[in-house]
Amino acid sequence: MGLVMVAAASGAIYAAHLTPKKPRHFDAIRAMVPMRDGVKLETVVFVPRQTHAPLPMLIKRTPYGVAEKDDDEPDQDTLRELIADGYVFVYQNIRGRFKSEGTFEIDRPLRDPGDENGTDEATDAYDTIEWLVHNVPNNNGRACLRGVSYDAWTAVLALALPHPALKCISEQASPNDMFVNDDIHHNGAFRLSVSLEYAALMETKKDEFKEFDFDRKDTYDWYLSLGSLAHVDERYVHGTLPSWEDYVAHPNRDDFWKKRATAERLPKSTVPNLNVAGWWDQEDLVGPLDIYAKLEESDSKHLNYLVVGPWNHGGWFAATGRKLGVVDFGSDTAKEFRVLQARWFAHWLHDAPLDLPEATIFETGSNRWRKLDRFPPATGITKKKLYFRAGGALSFDPPTESDADGFDSYVSDPANPVPYRPRPITTSNDEWREWLVQDQRFVEHRTDVLTWKTDVLDHDVVVLGDIMAELQASTSGTDSDFIVKLIDVYPDTKLEKDAGANVPDLRGFELIIACDVLRGRFRNGFERPEPIVPNAVTKFAIDLHPNAHAFLKGHRIMVQVQSTWFPLIDRNPQKFVDNIFKADDADFIKATQRVFRSRASASGIVLSVAND
Repeated sequence: MGLVMVAAASGAIYAAHLTPKKPRHFDAIRAMVPMRDGVKLETVVFVPRQTHAPLPMLIKRTPYGVAEKDDDEPDQDTLRELIADGYVFVYQNIRGRFKSEGTFEIDRPLRDPGDENGTDEATDAYDTIEWLVHNVPNNNGRACLRGVSYDAWTAVLALALPHPALKCISEQASPNDMFVNDDIHHNGAFRLSVSLEYAALMETKKDEFKEFDFDRKDTYDWYLSLGSLAHVDERYVHGTLPSWEDYVAHPNRDDFWKKRATAERLPKSTVPNLNVAGWWDQEDLVGPLDIYAKLEESDSKHLNYLVVGPWNHGGWFAATGRKLGVVDFGSDTAKEFRVLQARWFAHWLHDAPLDLPEATIFETGSNRWRKLDRFPPATGITKKKLYFRAGGALSFDPPTESDADGFDSYVSDPANPVPYRPRPITTSNDEWREWLVQDQRFVEHRTDVLTWKTDVLDHDVVVLGDIMAELQASTSGTDSDFIVKLIDVYPDTKLEKDAGANVPDLRGFELIIACDVLRGRFRNGFERPEPIVPNAVTKFAIDLHPNAHAFLKGHRIMVQVQSTWFPLIDRNPQKFVDNIFKADDADFIKATQRVFRSRASASGIVLSVAND
């Protein structure tokens, strides 16, 4: 749920207050809406002025604040198509935020199944819709919950207790399982900078956002000087951030995390859902894909839809969506999505016809939309493995090396971790939002990053579906992280058509297509961590998640492997300890890592390659 949702990734919630005032298009209704336990939630309702027929309601439940002024109306740009179709727009602060009563809890879990008197985001959504249906003028008794990131998560949870008036939801970049993926962990590896800074942002003040107070520009230096995570509470937090205390107390995937695993607790799909994700979402790519997959298991009525585009977190609400960083996608993908979204809402809320495939997927590289009956596709693909080979080569041909000479190695030093983006690593939202599309040449020649490349491709290789890294590796320590990045390497020659003065020079550019980390102690499961046997060849399977990308003729495919990604991921001591949050500074040791590429111990990347 990350740091940028407050202003950007949730989409433009409402237009900024302008002087001189523009003509009003909505009447604002402010209310403290009562929940079943008596808690009242701050709610703002915008009813269009120029309408005669009763309208459906689009509801966003958020921890990020609602319009403070009546003329801070729904945004005329990012919501243009929806405003034209006619909706009542509702915004509500969840419990404990701003003027809403109650206690705020990050990732508040669903109540226990037998707790009939308990409350959660599902009951609050139900009670909110019940109140709105009976109290908002000119509504037609139909409602939809929508939102990006945290707001999407509150929408998803409403599926656990759907109100009869809830005709659809649209979860867009919702987190799902915060231990396995999304904001707080990836495969058990703790997302340090995101988690600490977000907890400070949200839990320091009820009615404002408080950024963590760094005493230097480069947060890489700050986190490195911190030492062990045990110093966070001791030096800075002092028990004031409930979420941080939870992270320390629950280093493994126990019941605390299982209760917050959204998709696992959803009932059979009964409410239409438009799932939305972005390929370069720096916070929540996996969540919407997992939620879509879970709902798909019971979707016999074709209620479950998916759109994935070339966006970062919430990038489908950018002005155009034509570019991300220096990468140009050839069309205004965000605008195209918003037209699609309007058609989808209009079908469920206005009875408009809908001719839309279940999955609308943007294939990067070739820069085209694919229309599929599901994603990943069940047919039309072939699983192919790209093998690590000697001399930094990457090939679809399996290795021939014997065990004795078939490995590459590096020394991983927690005192000198690999930065996840070029330094200085500041708190700038703009830098954070685009780090996944930054040129990876900044780490290619570090001695603790291994690199393998294919020859220049003589034909397009289109990946359409699951990607899995299969490492056969060893460490001299007893715990280790392994990070794998699948990269598109652009040609070194500049084409004449790209020679314009305003066109970025992308010769040799190295673009991440898919990447993730696995904390080695969790290689056999997230509930019970296990030490790694030193210097023993061990299998590490790292899910790089479904994708759609064309590695074009003339490009190269590259894979990088490393053991630190700092301070995005906390440093693994590389010596097994019961709880890394409580490790001593002396526990952090250097480790020699070997990645094997022999006949008997072959490492590589398994790709789902499109047959067309």
